[in-house]
Amino acid sequence: MRVVHVIKATRIAGAERHLITLLPGLRARGIDARLILLYAPAHPVNDLADALTMAGVPVARIPIRHHADTTVIGRIRDSLRADTPSIVHSHLIHADLFASIASMLARVPHRVISRHNDDPFRRRLPIALANRTIWGMADAGIAISESIRAFCIQVEGAAPDKITTIHYGLPPQPAPDSAHARMALRQAIAASSALDNETPIVGFVGRLIAQKGGSDALRAFALLDDAHRAARLVIVGDGDLRSALEAEAAALGIRARTHFLGWRDDAAGLMAGFDIFLMPSLWEGFGLVLLEAMAAALPIVASNVSAIPEVVAHGETGLLVPPRDPAALAQAIDLLLSDTPLRRHLGLVGQERGESVFSAARMIDATVALYERIAPNG
Repeated sequence: MRVVHVIKATRIAGAERHLITLLPGLRARGIDARLILLYAPAHPVNDLADALTMAGVPVARIPIRHHADTTVIGRIRDSLRADTPSIVHSHLIHADLFASIASMLARVPHRVISRHNDDPFRRRLPIALANRTIWGMADAGIAISESIRAFCIQVEGAAPDKITTIHYGLPPQPAPDSAHARMALRQAIAASSALDNETPIVGFVGRLIAQKGGSDALRAFALLDDAHRAARLVIVGDGDLRSALEAEAAALGIRARTHFLGWRDDAAGLMAGFDIFLMPSLWEGFGLVLLEAMAAALPIVASNVSAIPEVVAHGETGLLVPPRDPAALAQAIDLLLSDTPLRRHLGLVGQERGESVFSAARMIDATVALYERIAPNG
């Protein structure tokens, strides 16, 4: 069976990292998985194409010049006619719309769409109507969480029997070398401040955009109990709000204890040097980075929103608090900083949960089963 995936990408984020795991896994299971990458000329996303090509996944690249660049429909159609897949599987809104139309023009038998998020803009009337049309063209859909599945049914008009929840999964991870990670992390911030190995570190990894709640993280850190004023906040990631967040940290009087490391290609390795993982998102389709934190045996403090409660078991693998509530975040962080055995227990239980519930093998098996259900003859 040949399946062509289509995505419009500008960077490697959750959906793209998901494909880096999924597509090679599908090929290992006998599915001829390929990718059409729609890219803006200013953001060629070479790292995504290179990662998949090195894993043996054929990648076709098609430039898209603006949001309404309908010329890509013909180019996707031509690529599909050359590949003759049984299924076109699209990811994110541009690919969902353009690939659905192109696949019908190319007479591809089946269409699958994956829903990765529940951004507020999807509730706007033009987008909601477009997504209803897309669902009408799809044979099946995958939601990466039950929260996203409910959103698709309630907001986008997806038929409940058409959409299946398949959680993200991680391949087996090497056992984290926490001692080495702690040293590497402290070296990464040594230019701004010398730290001893016992200084507790609360870590945030993600894009610095409004959705991720970076301002709430800073305000919570400023509210920590005096007993924990030696702790440091490490922010790994970049985005449009970085300068504003740096200024806010200074205004809150915590700039010396807050370290902005920017985008790092070794973020997963650095995470093992954290003591607590912090994710104060305002909404979250899934939060793949949560699985990476669990793989590193980190206790998690996160917002009780969207799909996060499906991933983080409150009181078992981490602590969940209301969104936009820095005081509640601070209280949860204070609790974990005060109780080392609790931190370790939550982290180890989270690591076990990640391996048993959110494995890549489970995700790939479920995806193959969906393909075989809608295209039983390959």
